[in-house]
Parts: sequence; structure tokens; C-alpha cells
Amino acid sequence: MSSTKLAIGIVGLPNVGKSTLFNALTKKAVPAENYPFCTIDPAVGVVPVPDERLYKLAEFSKTQTTIPAIVEFVDIAGLVKGASEGEGLGNQFLSNIRETDAIAEVVRIFEDDNVIHVNGMVDPLSDIEVINLELIIADQQTVGKRKGNLVKDVKKGDKTAIAEHALLERLDAHLASGKLANSLEVTDVEKKMLKQLNLLTIKPILYILNKKAGGKNLDEMNDERYKALINFLEKEKVIYTIVDAGVEHELSAFEGEEKEMFRSELGAKDDGIDTLIKNSYQLLDLITYFTTGEKETRAWTVKKDSTAPQAGNAIHGDLKKNSSEQK
Repeated sequence: MSSTKLAIGIVGLPNVGKSTLFNALTKKAVPAENYPFCTIDPAVGVVPVPDERLYKLAEFSKTQTTIPAIVEFVDIAGLVKGASEGEGLGNQFLSNIRETDAIAEVVRIFEDDNVIHVNGMVDPLSDIEVINLELIIADQQTVGKRKGNLVKDVKKGDKTAIAEHALLERLDAHLASGKLANSLEVTDVEKKMLKQLNLLTIKPILYILNKKAGGKNLDEMNDERYKALINFLEKEKVIYTIVDAGVEHELSAFEGEEKEMFRSELGAKDDGIDTLIKNSYQLLDLITYFTTGEKETRAWTVKKDSTAPQAGNAIHGDLKKNSSEQK
């Protein structure tokens, strides 16, 4: 077991603020024009996890170097209806998502006549339904292929194949009812079977509600579309974060008091970016171990419920790896 490094794919329909959010998270320049499909190749950004404990330890130890825990974010090409059938950049979109460990779905909760919505109207719940349906259809295709590959072994009476086929039948019906694979109740053995399929909807999902300072924000307008969105998110018991990607992107060049002063001038209270990063860490089921000394204070990422020996092995393994790479 090594120190965990996991990636979250940022997905959404065109013009909802995905690339602007990516810029805000990473301060890395990627195209963010008001144009569908402008981000064709996924860009990867390594984002430090905000953690006051790390810096208090570093201050206590008078550390020379401080290394925070990280989360990787991947900016993925905009999705359109029909992506599972190859529409837009569908195939590329789906393959890029398959390589990530979790999904951050960005939906827009602001109206702006200068930023065209691909469906002609801002409706965040409808956006989620479009995205999730495309992921579900892609998973149905994966399940169908796997069932086809099991036919011979099932006919032979292979017990493992029969058990997997029965699970796939349940999963197929679950997906057909519009539900994500991650909401299907499975045993530990079945979980291992599903892991091999690398399904899209088995991945944990974080929903990001992108607003705009000074704009027509659905939450501030107490709009019915926003009420429907929140009802859905709370019913599904999912993690969601409200952000202002545009403000944080504009303020990315500033720090400390200067940053807060400009944020106030722009009429934004909290951009939500730090909360988003922390929620992403929670979504991936990660915890942090710390090591500290005069030379270095570091946050190590391990899976929740790891034992102390497992955490120790992860840290020791990474130290050994880093040492060999520097030689």
C-alpha cells in the first residue's frame, strides 16, 4: 500500500463554468471561452488540501519544508446529450472519466444572457439528469457486453459466472430504472466483481453548484428550479458545494487581506473553493497522517479506516520511492 493519490474528473455541460472552476482550483491556464468543447484534452491540476493542522505543526517544529496533502482534478471535455452514442466529444469524454476515481458534476445556478446555455435555459436539475443518463447508458453498454462474455461459462454451470451474471441482471434493472450503480446494495464479494467492470456510475459523485457574484443567482432568487435541485440533492444524500468559480479565478493572483478586500468589492462572501477541496477529500474517503520535524512537515494521504501499520507502510513506501528517484 502506498500513499493514496486519487483524481476527480470535473464534468458538466458546455458553458457551466467547468474550466473557470478548474482555473480557480489550480491557477493553471486552460481555455475557458464561452464556446462548447473548447477544452478538448483533459488538463490535470494538483491541488493542495487546506489544513490548518499541518501549518501549526510546521510552525511548532520550525520546519524548513511543508508539504500538504493533494487532490488531483482533471478538466474533462464538455458533455452533450447523446455522448454515450458518440455525440460531441462523447467517446473521449467517457474514456477520460473512466480514468478518474470520482466525479465532480458542475451545474450552473446563475442566469446570464451573455453566456449561452447549451439547452437554451438554465435548469441545474435537468443538467444533472442529462449527465447522469449518459453515464447510465454507457454503463448499460458495459454490462451488456460483460453478460454476453459470460454466456458460455453460465451454460457450463460455472458457479462464479452464474453469480456474476445474476448480479449483472440486478444491476441492469437498477440502471434501467434511472439509478446509478453506486446506489445498488451489494455484498463485499459482489463489490469486487463490480470493481472489475470500471463502471462510470459506481464512482462517488460530488455536485458543484456554480453561481456568479452580482448575477441572477437561482438560490438568491428563491427560484423553483433551485428548490427542485436542493430537494433532489438532499433526497439522494449526496455531497454538494456552492461555489463562485468566476470570483475565485479573478482573485487567484491575490493572497491574504488583499484577496479578501477585492472579494468584498466584487460582492462575494465566500467562493466555496476551500470547502470544495475539503469535500472532495471526504468524497474520496481519505484521511491525513502527519509527520513533522525540522527538515520537513508533511501530510500523508491514506484511505479512511487504514490501520496504523498500513499508514506506516504507506509513508515508508513513499519515502523509499522518493529516495530512489532522487538518486
